[in-house]
Amino acid sequence: MSRLAGRMPKLATAPGARPSLPSMRSSNGSSPLQFRRLESTQRFGPPPSSTPESKPAKKPSSGPSFKGQLTQSITKRIQRERDDLKRLSHMRPQNSVGRMMGMTFVLFTVGAISYWCGLKYPKEADPASTLPLAATKPPKHNLNPAHLEAAWSDFVAIVGKENVSTAEDVISQHATSEWSTHRASDDQRPFCVVYPATTEEVSELMKMCHYRRIPVVGYSGGTSLEGHYTPTRPGICIDFSRMNKVLSLHKDDLDVVVQPGVGWEDLNEMLAEQNLFFPPDPGPGAQIGGMIGTGCSGTNAYRYGTMREWVLSLTVVMADGTVIKTRQRPRKSSAGYDLTRLFIGSEGTLGLVTEATLKVTVKPVSESVAVASFGSIREAANCVAKVVGEGVPVAAVEILDDDQMKFINQAGATSRRWKEAPTIFFKFTGTPSGVKEQVAIVQKITKGAGGKSFDFARDETEQVELWSARKEALWSTMAVKKPGDRVWTGDVAVPMSRLPDIIDQTKQDLGRSGLKSSIVGHVGDGNFHIILLYSDAERKLAEECVHRMVKRAVEMEGTVTGEHGVGLVKRDYLPHELGESTVDAMRKIKAAFDPLCLLNCDKVVRVEKPARGEVSEW
Repeated sequence: MSRLAGRMPKLATAPGARPSLPSMRSSNGSSPLQFRRLESTQRFGPPPSSTPESKPAKKPSSGPSFKGQLTQSITKRIQRERDDLKRLSHMRPQNSVGRMMGMTFVLFTVGAISYWCGLKYPKEADPASTLPLAATKPPKHNLNPAHLEAAWSDFVAIVGKENVSTAEDVISQHATSEWSTHRASDDQRPFCVVYPATTEEVSELMKMCHYRRIPVVGYSGGTSLEGHYTPTRPGICIDFSRMNKVLSLHKDDLDVVVQPGVGWEDLNEMLAEQNLFFPPDPGPGAQIGGMIGTGCSGTNAYRYGTMREWVLSLTVVMADGTVIKTRQRPRKSSAGYDLTRLFIGSEGTLGLVTEATLKVTVKPVSESVAVASFGSIREAANCVAKVVGEGVPVAAVEILDDDQMKFINQAGATSRRWKEAPTIFFKFTGTPSGVKEQVAIVQKITKGAGGKSFDFARDETEQVELWSARKEALWSTMAVKKPGDRVWTGDVAVPMSRLPDIIDQTKQDLGRSGLKSSIVGHVGDGNFHIILLYSDAERKLAEECVHRMVKRAVEMEGTVTGEHGVGLVKRDYLPHELGESTVDAMRKIKAAFDPLCLLNCDKVVRVEKPARGEVSEW
């Protein structure tokens, strides 16, 4: 306190007077007290006198006025606002990035939580066991040209540029054929054809098509007749011609593993070196993939059965690219669902077969062929029924009507001239003595059934000559068509007891139509075909003939197709043969295996409602 006191100025005091404060003046000479007093005076006028005698007024100071202070305050505030705006303009980009990151984090978190909830609480499965056509939704495919061009690059990356074709002649070849009943319109043809070489490449192609929602049609030999590989939408065609290898032969187990592009004729040439053969024998040029797809048979079906009896296991690429194997190699198995037979006859609508394990058998020791002619097609059909009824173990029984024999002669496709009459071709296999016995029994039955002639082969050369007429049936008919004509080949099958009736009625119906036609068939198991030649103007007439034949077969408790398959022609007849609910169950299987409907869309069963008038009245 003493140090502080020493610094304080001394106050001069007089008796009875208040001590005076030290002078506190501002830079302009006025004291703070005076400034406040001046303010008060300016605002409210002169202060009231404290004494009767007023003191003389002091001269106002020369400090800033209230207006000046107000201006100075406004200026400072504007400057502060400018400084704040400048500072905020530097901070805004940083805040924008921060907000974007924050929003991204929120969206990602919400998405992850939603995905987790979707897994934890999945949508309730459709409880229906069938899928009626009325309940279907049209498939949504991405067929934008730019999208398809981008897909082309993906296909090239998978199989190489040389194995992806957009050539016009290649596209046309994979859209239809001369002997197919249906042809794709210009807006349905594939935009490219892809040639894979392995199961892995097929899988990658299907994964890409599944991701891009591009329809796919499989193609092997191209010999099918009912529009099986005719596309219904533009997309891609997967051609299996590069997958044409026999992968392994297990001679001791009597089975062989092949790729889908192997032809049955080439396979039998290879097996013959080991004294083996593969019995199913459809038309020349057919390949294993298509034979599995249609569940074909051929002339040997009466003795050896159809394709279903000769397939042990399949490797299949599903619609999303998943690869499955249906079974192992044993001859029998009770393990789970029989997916092997589910894929056989599915016509590429459920998956693409990339490998098949097939049963083979030992070649018969002896073989012979016989040919018998008759006065009418009914007599020939009755003879077949008697041979089957007697239980004669012939290998094949084939029928050709008089028109077909005439076409064979006109075409000159064989080395001999035939009687232009309904004819039955018999094939016999077994031991030499067994074959002789079968020939004798059949000759006797033929004579009793009204046969006009009976010729049998005495050596291998005559066997080939006699059997060649049956194999040339389709090609001989096509050889006599007029320019611009097209061919329609359709088949049905009925119980053996009804075979003479349906063949006779169909023959009469074809005669009334005026169309050039013929009848051929694997009649040993009740299956026969008609071959029609027609012009564009006669298309409707041909459709009506086929329609009546199919209706006839169903009414006789038969089937709309014995071996050709459903394709586009027979799909609308299935409900009449099997019932609506059975077809709805098939559609449910299709939806389960191929929910995006990418594989051979609209074949076997419809997945989209038909247009008005598209389906013939029953």
